Amino acid sequence: MSDLIGRTALVTGAASGIGAACAVALAARGAQVTVADVNELGAKSVAADIGGQAWAVDLLEVGALASLSLEVDILVNNAGVQTVSPLEDFPPERFRVIQTLMVEAPFLLIRAALPHMYAKGFGRIINVSSVHGLRASPFKVAYVTAKHALEGLSKVTALEGGPHGVTSNCVNPGYVRTPLVDKQIADQATAHGIPEQEVIEKVLLTESAIKRLIEPAEVANLVAWLAADEAGMVTGASYVMDGGWSAR
Repeated sequence: MSDLIGRTALVTGAASGIGAACAVALAARGAQVTVADVNELGAKSVAADIGGQAWAVDLLEVGALASLSLEVDILVNNAGVQTVSPLEDFPPERFRVIQTLMVEAPFLLIRAALPHMYAKGFGRIINVSSVHGLRASPFKVAYVTAKHALEGLSKVTALEGGPHGVTSNCVNPGYVRTPLVDKQIADQATAHGIPEQEVIEKVLLTESAIKRLIEPAEVANLVAWLAADEAGMVTGASYVMDGGWSAR
C-alpha cells in the first residue's frame, strides 16, 4: 500500500516492540518516519531498516519539549514504561516519572505538532494506550493512572483538532509480545514452576477470551489505518485490541 506517500510521521519509543512495528508499518505505506527513542543505537538501527531518520531523545527532559516545533503529519505517542508494586509501597518518584513520560510528554509533543497540522489542514494523532486505559488492575497504579489520563488528552485533542482536519485516537491493546513481556513470562514460569504457555493463559490472559499474546504488527496495522485518509471520520475513539478482556 502507498496511501501515506508524502506524509511525515514521528513515532516515540520506536527502537523496539510496538513502536518499531509502527515505524515499519507507516514506512511500508510510504510515510517518511522519524524513529524517536532514548536508545540511540536502537533508533538508528530501525531508521536504517526503513529508510527513515533517528531522533535520540529523552522524553523525560520536558523542559526541552516545551519550546519544540514539530513539522510532522502523523504523531504516534508510544513511549512507555511499567512498574508493578502495591500502592502503599509504590515509590512516589517513580509515579511522577511515569506520569511525565506517558502523559506530559505526549501533551507537549501534541502541542508542538498541532500548528503544522492545522496549517496543512491534516493531522493524525495516535496514542498507544492500553486496555489499562479503560480498565484497572492491582499493583499498576502509575501505569493505569497515566493511560487513563492519555485517554482524556486524546479526546480533548480530537475535539479541538476536528475543525482543522486533525484526528486523535487511542489504540488499546492487551498484552503484546514484546521483549519486556517475554521476560515476564519466563520469570513467572520459573517462579511458579509451570510452563510458559500456562503462564500466558492462566496468569497474563485470565480475562481474555483469546488465549494468545498480541503481535506488535497487529497493533501497528491498526495504527497505520488510523493514519490514513480513509480514517478521516474516526476521531475521539479508543480502539480496543484485547482478545475480549474488556467485554467482561
